[in-house]
Amino acid sequence: MPRDLIFHFYRCGTGLNHFLRRRVRPAGIAVLIVIVVAAGLAVGNADTPVYLSFALACGLVIVGLSGLPCRRAKLSAVRELPGHATVGQALSYGVEIINHQRRQLRRFQLLEIAPDPRPDQMQFRSVREPGEATRNFFDRGLAWYRWNWLCESRRNFDDGRSPAVDRLQRAEGGTVTMTLTPLRRGLVRLNDLRVLLPDPLGLFQRCVKVAAASATLVVLPRRYALPCFELPGGARCESGGESVARESGGGGEFTGLRDYQSGDPLRLVHWPTWARTGRPVVKELEDEVFPRHGLVLDQFPRAGDEDLFEHAVSVAASFLAGVDARESSIELLFPAAEKRTLSAGRGPGRAEMLLEVLASVECAPGDDFEEVAQRVIRHADGLAGCLCVFAGWSDSRADLLRRLKRAGIEVAAIVVCRELSVAVPGCHFVRATELAADLQKLPREW
Repeated sequence: MPRDLIFHFYRCGTGLNHFLRRRVRPAGIAVLIVIVVAAGLAVGNADTPVYLSFALACGLVIVGLSGLPCRRAKLSAVRELPGHATVGQALSYGVEIINHQRRQLRRFQLLEIAPDPRPDQMQFRSVREPGEATRNFFDRGLAWYRWNWLCESRRNFDDGRSPAVDRLQRAEGGTVTMTLTPLRRGLVRLNDLRVLLPDPLGLFQRCVKVAAASATLVVLPRRYALPCFELPGGARCESGGESVARESGGGGEFTGLRDYQSGDPLRLVHWPTWARTGRPVVKELEDEVFPRHGLVLDQFPRAGDEDLFEHAVSVAASFLAGVDARESSIELLFPAAEKRTLSAGRGPGRAEMLLEVLASVECAPGDDFEEVAQRVIRHADGLAGCLCVFAGWSDSRADLLRRLKRAGIEVAAIVVCRELSVAVPGCHFVRATELAADLQKLPREW
């Protein structure tokens, strides 16, 4: 069968399936099954119960479908989204709705429909499912597993639903809680809010679009719990802490007193000396210097290892969230396409900003570890250490680590792989299928 014909068949069939699933309720599916089974048993069978079951099921379907045109709704809504969501974690948010009908609206439910996950024809022809080469000739020819994998990998979230609402008075507003589970990191656009209106028997339902402005949700990568670990380097004190004291409010040991200058914080004012001398005096503290660490994310997965790249992003996000923001700063040495470095200082907002960057990073074609090594070496001054997160293992990645170590950079690596490989000094292999468990086995010191 031609691949183009298969594509159109799958596309139309998937679209019809999505259409029916939103309009036929579980009870309606059960009644339709009864009709099909009774019709099959009625052939050559004169038993009265079979015909009665068939007639009863058909009557329920007719009554249910007849009641649908009476279910109407005219709603407007505003979503109240949080700042972030996380892959795999259920998200609850409120939706302010207003009923613009002249009568009350009874028995309804809100549904947030995800963007169409069906791939286009070019993607279906060129992208292969991981492990497709191991399938038999029949499965490779029909490419059903490829289509199903593409649809699943492109889904942004499970359709969000609200609890059933009993009634909403005319010209009245209210807040309904929606729940959805993000499946992919990045920016997710919410622009298809529907209201489900079941028929009196609860067999079928209308699916009416709600007037609501589009909204964008930032979905952060999945993060895993890590054991307590210590990155290389630590905070140290140096003399001349005036500038740092103004910025961070930390400071080290007390070194002396000096005259007040414009911009000095009031908390540094030495009030007893001011009262004794009659002029403002502030305390001078040692400068507290915090170590800088580099994080290199491998953006060059081999063909078929794109899923390993997603796991590598999650590992990088886990370390960003696990590093003590009060004791160190961290720099992301990517993305490869932009060839720039993203830095963030200390503070609670540091990890959040870098996680937003990781939410939108994409893999890059080719294998440009030479450029990665040069860029890391250029930023090596002042780095207490560097952590590399690799999507797979290869000779080019091993050569990158050797070059960084020859340059005097204290470096460690985490390799996301399918199966554990041979031991490599300075490298820690974690399996994609057992990621959470293997990360818990990482050493305390790097």
